[in-house]
Amino acid sequence: MNSLDWAVLIGYFGVMVAIGVWSHKRVDDVSDFFTAGGKMPWWLSGISHHMSGYSAVMFTGYAGIAYTYGVTSFVTWSFPIALGIAIGSRLFAPRINRLRSRLHVASPLEYLKNRYNLPTQQALAWSGMLLKIVDVGAKWAAIATLLSVFTGVSLNQGILITGVITAVYCTIGGLWADALTELGQFVIQLLAGVAMFIAVVAKLGPHGGFFGVWDEPELAGHGKPLVGQYGAVFLLAFLFIKLFEYNGGMLNQAQRYMATASPREAARSARLSAVLWLVWPVILFFPMWMSPLLVESQKPDGSDSYALMTEQLLPHGLLGLVIVGFFSHTMAMCSSDANAIAAVFTRDVAPALSAKARAWNSHKGLIAARVTTVVFLGLSMAVATQVNSPTFKDIITVVIKWVAGLMGPIAIPMMLGLLRTFRRSGPTAALTSWSLGLLAFWLVNYPINWSVEGGVPLEYQVSIPLAVSLVLYIVIGYVKPEDTPERDAIIERINTDDDGPGTTGAARIPAQADAADGALPQS
Repeated sequence: MNSLDWAVLIGYFGVMVAIGVWSHKRVDDVSDFFTAGGKMPWWLSGISHHMSGYSAVMFTGYAGIAYTYGVTSFVTWSFPIALGIAIGSRLFAPRINRLRSRLHVASPLEYLKNRYNLPTQQALAWSGMLLKIVDVGAKWAAIATLLSVFTGVSLNQGILITGVITAVYCTIGGLWADALTELGQFVIQLLAGVAMFIAVVAKLGPHGGFFGVWDEPELAGHGKPLVGQYGAVFLLAFLFIKLFEYNGGMLNQAQRYMATASPREAARSARLSAVLWLVWPVILFFPMWMSPLLVESQKPDGSDSYALMTEQLLPHGLLGLVIVGFFSHTMAMCSSDANAIAAVFTRDVAPALSAKARAWNSHKGLIAARVTTVVFLGLSMAVATQVNSPTFKDIITVVIKWVAGLMGPIAIPMMLGLLRTFRRSGPTAALTSWSLGLLAFWLVNYPINWSVEGGVPLEYQVSIPLAVSLVLYIVIGYVKPEDTPERDAIIERINTDDDGPGTTGAARIPAQADAADGALPQS
């Protein structure tokens, strides 16, 4: 990097902070901070949903998969995400929007207290928060790894720089700041991705051009959609995982659906995000597929290949823009996660722990939300410094194995609890599927994995916990039905097709005391 690249990077950080300060004027209460008051346009929600779904891990961990295996990085990652979101645009997005517009909640987990009971809500809230700390820690480590390649700063210094900048704008401006910075980040990403795509295509002439390049020996097998450990079982498992995760199971995407004015607009935002996931990653991945022809990775997993290729192909200025693109991915996801976890703690956890929290007014609730955001970011940054330790092994292990494997047991009670089909599944089904799904994750990844020669294949490490939770949730619901008139009433309000008058626009969040005592708010 030279002074021009640094100017681009510093200018980007300045713009992100400025957006946060501007967004501060639009945040008057916790509803604005967590769900944008239900006033976010569907197209902004869709772009924000897309941008908050991936980070610099794509340019490290998934760049390594693309370097080693080729197009399977798209087939087994962004394609199932696009398909999952498209399904969710009809199945989940409108129902999640009604959580705000009809039940008047600010956290995606807030409705679980009435849908199941308080212990179920707390179990999912605490496990979801802990998983997110690890997940976001991996994202900080990924961007710090890239920053070290370009600038030479240490891993911990890179984590501190990106974490502090993100904390400033997302703490000040809430979800509005997240969405608006993600819009700007999308534009930057578009310019940077196209620049890198053009630079790589221009280099392919001696190798037979765009189509003939696939015959090169360095790309042997790169055109196969499913290879190695990323086979058909992994693809199907990943599709189910991403169906739940990217439609709200990891909380931050659920907020994008809640932030739109109506269920119909939530569905439109999901469809836009699905299209972006289907089309845009092809542009981003193509240079990674070609990277074995252009650079020689210095790491066994190929995770540094994209960064090395960027340094080799792009002139200064554009190099800075691509580095900014790396930051845009990570900061978009991490800031949205921080806002989601702040919502869960402020609306779900704190009221269960403290009578004072149940009595918070709008001003105190907003202060608590901002403090929680800072604390969450600090904890995730601390975890990031340990991401390459023996416990986590490496970045891609955290993202694929830990997040994909643990997300199912947490997300299934939350997501399936929205649907009429599963109205019989109550607290027993939810808690059993959650606890035994987590146990299955531990067994298959550690005791069983250590005892089997060669280890348990990756597709089973991530799919078995989800399968255990899914089967138990459904079976226990039929064996021990716990549907009640009160629970059925909540499900009907979430599933009603006729939205009726007064359900669009900003929804006033009920007093914290009302939310904590188990009473269902009335619209």
